[in-house]
Amino acid sequence: MTEQTGAQALWAALSGEGVDTCFANPGTTELDLVRALEGQDAIRCVIGLQENVCTGAADGYGRMTGRPAATLLHLGPGFANGIANLHNARRARTPIVNLIGDHTSWHLPFDAPLTSDIESLARPVSGWVHRIGSTADAPRAAAQAVHQSLAGGGQGATLIFPADYQAEALPGAPVAPAAVALPAAADAPALDLAACAQRLRSARRVVILLGGGGERGGLGVRAQRAAARLCAALGATAYAETFPARAERGQGLPAFDRLPYFPEPARAVLDPADLVLLAGALPPVTYFGYTGHPSLMVEAERLLALGEPGHAVAEALEQLADALDAPAFEAPVHPLPAAPAGPLTPAAIGAVLTRALPEGAIVSVEGGTCGYPFYAASAAAPLHTALTNTGGAIGQGLPVAVGAAIACPGRQVVGLLSDGSTQYTIQALWTMAHEQLDVVVLIAANHQYAILRNELRRGGAALGKRAEALTALDSPRIDWVGLAQSYGVPATRAATAEELAAQLQDAFGRRGPALIEMAL
Repeated sequence: MTEQTGAQALWAALSGEGVDTCFANPGTTELDLVRALEGQDAIRCVIGLQENVCTGAADGYGRMTGRPAATLLHLGPGFANGIANLHNARRARTPIVNLIGDHTSWHLPFDAPLTSDIESLARPVSGWVHRIGSTADAPRAAAQAVHQSLAGGGQGATLIFPADYQAEALPGAPVAPAAVALPAAADAPALDLAACAQRLRSARRVVILLGGGGERGGLGVRAQRAAARLCAALGATAYAETFPARAERGQGLPAFDRLPYFPEPARAVLDPADLVLLAGALPPVTYFGYTGHPSLMVEAERLLALGEPGHAVAEALEQLADALDAPAFEAPVHPLPAAPAGPLTPAAIGAVLTRALPEGAIVSVEGGTCGYPFYAASAAAPLHTALTNTGGAIGQGLPVAVGAAIACPGRQVVGLLSDGSTQYTIQALWTMAHEQLDVVVLIAANHQYAILRNELRRGGAALGKRAEALTALDSPRIDWVGLAQSYGVPATRAATAEELAAQLQDAFGRRGPALIEMAL
């Protein structure tokens, strides 16, 4: 029997644990892992031109499947390039297995130029970090990494693999890795149904805050229907968290609003409630520290938690609804917005996309310009999935769309994005073209960092010349059509609602990626 290298054993172990996709930007210390992929047809490798594209794509893949994809990254600096989207993935409770090549074990003491403390970089965005200590350690470590990525509702598991252990042959004949015990599952805590129901009955005003996740999370179909029943029984109001990792949305589901971003409107929702029921959501805090506003927007005594993000809370909501004799769920019918006309505005964009969206679409949303206007209208769209920037590190929208398209090849993917944040990971367009992914990218081109200008203007402050210069993206203006075409993505520009509707119809009617610059 042919000898198996450490790299071959690692890929075999990952494949055996169900990993079928790797988003890769390898370098010299990963070359044996690259060679070993020649005989591993069960794992699809997708190249990203920048590491933050790879990690964001793994996030999108994991959000849609509930299973980890792998990333293949080069040493500490390469991993560091991908940390921003691993931060978002950590906040979204996404399972990911990161593979990082390191120098050969005998070269590390000499502090070569690319030597770094990879463990220190990995820990803040990983729930589990392991340095492979020998060739024989590789298959067991790989299996353990998959299991660890599924712990706690989903997390990053990072493997550091010295190059010599990748290349060396395993001692003896190739063997399947030993079984690895799965860590304790992060299911929702045991529910004292009677006590919870009593607290809800005795509350005068209840707000339900739903957190995103998979189908059993707070913004899956079952949980939303149960929350609507609770609202009917209690006279309560339900909100989605401000930036859910994953939310099902569209016709037949409740039109729950999102908790507002700024503290004043958020507290207007939360302050009157004497009980806030958390279903897959954390206690709400202000996004930044705002003078005059407490960071924690709801005191502990007004909170009732059914489970944290990543926990399966749908069953708990259903049990509470039954315990309170809540009426059966009645699917609402939401009227489509009227077809807008004339120059594009954020509201017009939201209406056009809502009217055109194919059933079962996945919408990767990043950017304040059009994100909320679309959300407000999208209850009337066909059933679809929305993925938003849970961690707040910008540059997520394009890579998450890539990962979602690879995870769900039968579903149309849309990236509804702003021009400033999209430049952070613009290289993802090349991957879309290379893989011929069905992704339609919509760029709201207002040529500014609008969210920063909104923050600067809070409280009526004027926008100074320096602040205006530091938030302007119009000198020179980015030619999104030319830029997309240079990456191999067909592109057009729309300045009116009518043009956008026609271009969307065309883009949805053919295979492969497309980009539409929406001139605002």
